[in-house]
Amino acid sequence: MATNLAIDDELLERALHLGGMPSKRATVNEALREFIARRKRRAALDAIGTIDFADDFDPKAERSKR
Repeated sequence: MATNLAIDDELLERALHLGGMPSKRATVNEALREFIARRKRRAALDAIGTIDFADDFDPKAERSKR
C-alpha cells in the first residue's frame, strides 16, 4: 500500500547515516521493525512477576509425559 508521510528530514538523514541502509524506505522499515521489537520486549519485561504459577507444578514430571 502506498503511503505518503511527512517525516522529519533531519531525523531521516541521521537514521540513514547511523543505520547504513541503502535507501530511505529500508531505513524506515528497519526503524519500524526495531520499534515493534522494543515494544514487545518492554511488554515481556512488564509481565515479569505478574504470572502466578501453581505451587505443586513439577516440570520434571511434565517432561516424562512426552
